[in-house]
Parts: sequence; structure tokens; C-alpha cells
Amino acid sequence: MTLNNTVVGYSRPVGIGALALLAACTSKTPERSPSVPVSVAPAVRIDAPALVAANGVVEPVQTVAVEAQVGGTLKEVSFQEGDDVTEGQVLFRIDPRSFEAALRQSEAMLARDRAQAQSAQRDAERYKALVAKDYVTQSQAEQAQAQATSMMATLQSDSAAVENARLNLGYTTIRAPIGGRTGSLLVRRGNLVKPSAGPLVVINELQPILVRFPVTARDFLALRRRIASGPVPVRVTASDSTVLPEQGSLSFLDNAVDSLTGSVTAKARFTNSSRALWPGEYVRVAVQLDVHSGAIAVPTTAVLNGQEGTYVYVVDGEKNAHVRTVSVGQAVGDLTVIERGVEPGEHVVVDGQSRLVPGAKVDAKEQPTPVAQRSGGPGGGIDE
Repeated sequence: MTLNNTVVGYSRPVGIGALALLAACTSKTPERSPSVPVSVAPAVRIDAPALVAANGVVEPVQTVAVEAQVGGTLKEVSFQEGDDVTEGQVLFRIDPRSFEAALRQSEAMLARDRAQAQSAQRDAERYKALVAKDYVTQSQAEQAQAQATSMMATLQSDSAAVENARLNLGYTTIRAPIGGRTGSLLVRRGNLVKPSAGPLVVINELQPILVRFPVTARDFLALRRRIASGPVPVRVTASDSTVLPEQGSLSFLDNAVDSLTGSVTAKARFTNSSRALWPGEYVRVAVQLDVHSGAIAVPTTAVLNGQEGTYVYVVDGEKNAHVRTVSVGQAVGDLTVIERGVEPGEHVVVDGQSRLVPGAKVDAKEQPTPVAQRSGGPGGGIDE
């Protein structure tokens, strides 16, 4: 009996201590997870341009392969490779001596035959007067007239030979047929050149310049309707993502659809005053068809791609972040148009999404939504 009392007496204080410890643990406030620091920006309404985007290639308005029209030794090259030349500027000179001699010979033959023609004409006139007096026969008069007519024809042939010789002599001086920039020099001083032996140099006109690009069948009808309402503005972006400051206009739309690609070839003309466009360069083209007023847009950094599609994190009034699936449209500068999923004024997370989970509490720092750019390019609007 004494043993039992001892055991009971010892176990009692242990039970009380356990209860006290349990009460102390349950009285503590549960720790709350820390708020995730993020940056947010509101969804806004903008005027979003409707653009047709395509890959294009720059090509000159005119390209001329300068060739020799007469044969001879190249005596002079009057420019450097890559020089800008003007129309009519002297480029090459071919040794003219043989052509000068040919011209002098033709002129001498012309002078001789002119004198003979004048003599034959005087004889014909005398015979015409003498036949009236029966001093010569009609046959002799007709023969004299035929000789004068023949000499006149010879005179005309000689005159043509002189003109041809003078023309060939002029061809020894080769001038630029258009203004533009010269390419590689394909012959050197001292070379023997001749007609149809290939170009001596190629000249590309750089100002103005064209950009050729395909238009899909889906955009073709819309582009035709836009052309009917006036000039169509076009912007291009260089391969290094630089948006060219200069605006061009649509200048050509082909009259047939390519059966292999299902596209129509279009061209835009640019003055290229800064010479930022270069023949053969690949560029990104944006053709503005229309402007959609009141489109909802968010900063592009807010838009994420997941396994279930495109989404954004929307922060509610309780500072909780929720995943919202969205349907996106085109990019306009630093903004992306949201066709469905976000309302104007709702705040979306633009930085810090990698630390978020759905329903997470956030410490939001608001930053302004970028202004929709109107400077043009495949991601921006185009000023009319």
C-alpha cells in the first residue's frame, strides 16, 4: 500500500508539468509567412495600332551593271571602289586612238563623196538643160541624174559612218548612267575590255530605296482596303533590333498571289536619308492598317508563359497574388495588349513573379505603366 501511494504521489506532478507545457505551446500565436516583395503596375487602356508584320529584304530602286560598249585597253579609272557617283560622272576611259583614227577616216570619206556628189548634181543639171536643146540624148541626161542620185545616197551612208565612228569614240569615255554607290571594281587599269564581256562595276541607287516583303493571304484583303483610304505607313526594324527613325510608305503590291507560298509580294519606299538601309539587308517590317482605341494593355514583363497557356499574377485588395489566365494580342512598345483576362485598373505583378505561388501575400511596390510608344516598328505604333 505504501508503494502504491509513492507511485501515485510521484506521477501527479509529472502530469501537471506536461499540461502546463502543452498550455504554453498552444498559447503562442502561429507564425505568418512573410510577404513577398514584388513590383506591380495597373492595366491601362491605350490606342493600339493594328499591324501587319513580316520579314523583308532591302533592295535598290535601280541597279546598273556598267559595261564597255567598245573594245580596247582601259587607260583610266576615275573613282575608288565604294565611292558615291552622280549621273554623268566619268568612271572609265578606254584608249581612244583607234577610234579617233576611224573617225578621221570616215570624215575624209564623207568630204570626198560630198565633193563627188556636188559634181554629179551639177552634171545632172547641165544634161537636163542640154537635152532640151537636143545637144545630148535623153538617155545621157537620165544617166547623169542617176549618177547624182547614187552619189547622194553614198553621201548619206558616209554621214552615218561618221556618226557611228563619233559614237564609238564617245563610248571610250564611260560615264555613270545613274547616281548611286559603286561596288567592287571588277577590272583594273591596263585590262583589255570588250562589249558583252561582263560588268566593269555595279552601281546601286541608295536614295530612295525599297524594302520587299511578303504579305500573307490573310492580311492581303485588309491591306487592299487600307490602300484605298490613302498612303500606308511602314516602319522597319534592323537586324540588331534598332527601329529606324524614318517612316516609309507602301509603294507596290503585286498583281498575283504566289501559288507556292500563298503570299503577295509588296514593297515599301524609303527616302533613306540617313542611309541606315543597305541593299541585301534583312529587316523586320511593320505595316500599320488601323488603330484600335481603348485596348487594355499591361507591361510586357507581366506576361508569363506556362504549361496551361499565358498568364499574369493579379494582386487583389488584400495584397494576395492570384494567377489569371489571359489572351494576349500584339506588343505596343513596352506594353502587351490583353484581349481577355484583365480589366483596366487591376494591378499585375511586373517583377518578382519567380518568388510567387498562387495566393501568396505580397508586399507590393507600385510603378507606373509605361506609356504606349508611338515611334513605330514591329512592336510600336506608327505616326501618320
